Amino acid sequence: MCLAVPGRVLSTAVVDGALMAEVDFGGVRKEVCLQYIPDAVAGEYVIVHVGFAIQRLDERSALATLADFDRLGLLAEEFGDGSEPAPRQERPTEGAAR
Repeated sequence: MCLAVPGRVLSTAVVDGALMAEVDFGGVRKEVCLQYIPDAVAGEYVIVHVGFAIQRLDERSALATLADFDRLGLLAEEFGDGSEPAPRQERPTEGAAR
């Protein structure tokens, strides 16, 4: 699943000609492209989708959304390193009713 996740801009810098930010997503920090919101500054919350900040968000909404995502396990899914085993898929046994 690929979510649009709110995060807090910690710092900004131009990297190889692109405006980038270090963004904190409830304890997970990632580099994010700010080309769509070039005037974003440290302390603001932005919504990030596939590595791009796409919209600003107020702090209250951002924190509430992060808490909901965390409670539902979606932050681990979105930011996990893929090392956790996939959930087991139950398969019907032969002759089982369908």
